[in-house]
Amino acid sequence: MLTMLALLMSLTSGTTLAASGEEVDVELVLAVDVSGSMDIEEAQIQRAGYVDALRHAEFINAVRDGLTGRIAITYFEWAGTVRDSSHIPWQIISGPDDANAFAALLEARPIATRRGTSISSAIAYGAKLFDANSYSGMRRVIDISGDGPNNFGLPVTPARDAANALGIIINGLAIMIRPSAAYGSLDDYYSNCVIGGPGAFVLPVQEPEDFAIAIRRKLILEVSGAEPPARILRAAGSDVDCLIGERLRPSNMDRYYPELDR
Repeated sequence: MLTMLALLMSLTSGTTLAASGEEVDVELVLAVDVSGSMDIEEAQIQRAGYVDALRHAEFINAVRDGLTGRIAITYFEWAGTVRDSSHIPWQIISGPDDANAFAALLEARPIATRRGTSISSAIAYGAKLFDANSYSGMRRVIDISGDGPNNFGLPVTPARDAANALGIIINGLAIMIRPSAAYGSLDDYYSNCVIGGPGAFVLPVQEPEDFAIAIRRKLILEVSGAEPPARILRAAGSDVDCLIGERLRPSNMDRYYPELDR
């Protein structure tokens, strides 16, 4: 069983700031939630949103407007764990042909959901992907979409803090189409417990028809490095309970966090 210390060591043992390789404006990891709380319809809408965003002229123009005019991008899906089979390898995008090719790989993937929500595992997996490419990005970003708080595996905040310590920015898309009153406001949870790093932000999605636009806006902000508008939540500090997901799963708490006073 991994401990919090082991997680921190696993993130920092092999990950170093890129010092060589092909220069890009950003190294971007898309980490997409396929947990069981996402029904097939929501998963399909989410998938279509990413495919459409990657092919959209505004996204491609944002890529071309960068200092180098290219980005490196990769994709994986996560639930309680991350399956390597969901990973689409790193690819350069510098124009519509590259973007269409990457979008086609994503579009062709089967859609399925799995149990559990481990944002911490998604961050740890995403952080290690930067070791596996030959690019040198001005920024390194993990883009996480999700519809619930961390409730499986290790707590999310140590994983976030370890990734931030390596210079990795974490942004979020809080999917709030079917919100749960038990968890409170998911965008507040993401703002306080998940995202982090210079300029980090979370963008909420509350209606299915908003998916495609929200995803496109998020990708454009991440590619351009522009400051997000004031109406988009930034990293914050408040009384939000970053263990709310775990506290509503007593068996998980007993297994991983017996020292906590509940």
